[in-house]
Amino acid sequence: MKSSHEYTYVSVEEIFGKNCFNEAAMKNFLDPNIYTELRQIQHGDKDMTPQVAEAVASAMKQWALEKGVTHYTHWFQPLTGSTAEKHDSFLTIGKSGKVIMEFSGKELLQGEPDASSFPNGGLRATFEARGYTAWDTSSPAFIKETEGVKTLYIPTAFFSYNGHALDKKVPLLRSVDTLERQTLRVLHALEHKDVRHITVCVGFEQEYFLVDRDYFEKRIDLRLTGRTVFGNLAAKGQELDDHYFGSISDRVTVFMNELNYELWKVGIPSKTQHKEVAPGQFEIAAIYDAANLSIDRNQLLMRILKSVARRHGMKALLHEKPFAGVNGSGKHNNWSIATDDGQNLLSPGDSPQENLLFLLVLTSLVKAVDMYAPLIRASAATAGNEHRLGQNEAPPAIISMYLGEQLSEILEHLVSNTPYKTPSGEILKLGVNALPSLPKDMTDRNRTSPFAFTGNKFEFRMVGSSQSLAGPNTMLNAAVADIFCEVADRLEAAKDKKKEMLEIIREFYRKHRRIVFNGNGYSEDWIREAKHRGLPNLPSTVEALGQLVEPKHVDMLERHCIFTKQELESRLEVYAEIYSKQVNIEAGVMVEMTRRSIVPAVTRYLSELVDDIQSQKSIGFSTQELEKIASLLSFELNETIKAGEALHIALAQALAMSDDTVGQAQFYHDEVLEKMKDLRSHADMLETFTDKQAWPFPGYEELLFRL
Repeated sequence: MKSSHEYTYVSVEEIFGKNCFNEAAMKNFLDPNIYTELRQIQHGDKDMTPQVAEAVASAMKQWALEKGVTHYTHWFQPLTGSTAEKHDSFLTIGKSGKVIMEFSGKELLQGEPDASSFPNGGLRATFEARGYTAWDTSSPAFIKETEGVKTLYIPTAFFSYNGHALDKKVPLLRSVDTLERQTLRVLHALEHKDVRHITVCVGFEQEYFLVDRDYFEKRIDLRLTGRTVFGNLAAKGQELDDHYFGSISDRVTVFMNELNYELWKVGIPSKTQHKEVAPGQFEIAAIYDAANLSIDRNQLLMRILKSVARRHGMKALLHEKPFAGVNGSGKHNNWSIATDDGQNLLSPGDSPQENLLFLLVLTSLVKAVDMYAPLIRASAATAGNEHRLGQNEAPPAIISMYLGEQLSEILEHLVSNTPYKTPSGEILKLGVNALPSLPKDMTDRNRTSPFAFTGNKFEFRMVGSSQSLAGPNTMLNAAVADIFCEVADRLEAAKDKKKEMLEIIREFYRKHRRIVFNGNGYSEDWIREAKHRGLPNLPSTVEALGQLVEPKHVDMLERHCIFTKQELESRLEVYAEIYSKQVNIEAGVMVEMTRRSIVPAVTRYLSELVDDIQSQKSIGFSTQELEKIASLLSFELNETIKAGEALHIALAQALAMSDDTVGQAQFYHDEVLEKMKDLRSHADMLETFTDKQAWPFPGYEELLFRL
């Protein structure tokens, strides 16, 4: 007998991409000439024409209707960090009053959602509501199913009436174009004339927590903020390291099976799944693809993850630090560059000649990350990530690069122009024609490094689990493009290309090797060493966000047409405001939980305890230790009330600073967060000594150990 769950018996080959308007669907529904022209448009070789738009819209509509779709939406990524959508039906009424299902090329190409309530940071006035969505041809449309309801989603960019980017996709696409242009200049200068396109490749690893939904619903802090603002560790945490890569429970296995099924249907190639370090924490990873496509897929994955968890009686938490005392969640961003003739420019290659190009690309990245470390740090700056960075599960806020001992040694010998002894014992004088053959995987993994080379790619480990990958990749692409532009200028002017390549490699590494660190990024010694090296340390979100408008960064991003100064100023305004609002919500929840739940519950329990003490005293029992507990509870209860009121006053002061967005965010960081910590310390002590049955919320034991 077949299972009642479709995903338990349908083959992967049968379902993969069935709800994605991918190449196979386009070939099936489009005229061959239109298909060829659309592919040229997707590669940037031709401009979109009304004829192609009409043909694609008609084919997309036919494909969607055959699958039972009635509505479509332009799916975009505003500066909120999540996604947005407005649904329209294909339905229209003909002259005879008969229902007609229509979808025109114009409707495919452009939408006009009300933009008045989306954050814009001053790019447009509140009364100017007009904003536009434009079809992103490089990311395929897909059908999202929700309880049998099917909707056609069309990935789009979002911009203002004046052409300003109001989303995260527009700058990302600009950065990809810029990096492709500069990379091609470098390759063509080195006689790689057959390369016409490059692809910025991204593979993501998404960490998340699962909790039982019944317990989740009983925690107002989890419901409203995504994290527990109060709570003590259970007697067991992650100290045994038994959760990491451990056996997956039956309940979670079934959930993961359906999750994969839903992801595969929309063409997301989920590949790896496992338990992470903290109890209740898991990870899912997808196969590499073009950056824009992978980033769209990650946004969709986060949505599907939550939907599937709900169907299994669970809640998926994507906050960077939902629980104190155990590891938080990140999103590892694996980044590389590939050419259309099959080269991975971050692969060492099989010969010394290939190694020279690899080392040129590698040292260009070293310079890019060193020069623009504050900008890259800013791309991962959020209120949630601030709780995670620098702890024992995430890299520190100091940007550094891990290259591994062998690569670092080769580069050191190149800089000093001294002979290099290969692992096999061969002695090489490192000149233009004498480079060692490099193995494919010459590095170990360094979990403490924010930016680690892992054999044929770099892993940027600083991104938070709830973040869009668009911002970090935009800044990384921009930084690398800027250095590639310099490299291209020099190579195009050089008569001896190989000699110039070697000179660039030596110069870049000599001047920027301070960013390379192969040791333990968690150690206090590294913080002191990083300061000695002059590396920037930006631990707070507000401080990091200020880097967006540093003149050096503005100049570079404007020069490469990735952001305008106005767009960067708007993002500082928007992100600082989001930071303030998130902290404000968390602090408000703390005040409410304290006043309406914790204080009444502990007061009742303390009263019962005092009555018990009096009863025991009346019959001659010793109550000395019980009186100590009662005294401690009384003290901590009073301190909790005082700390709650102090936090309430600080919130009022913060709200009065609304005219100074960045100053307000700084106040939330300096004053409100400190008072939140003080309140939590007292409330958590109350939980420790209060009867479990009397405590008003499920504790960490229920939240982390019940799946």
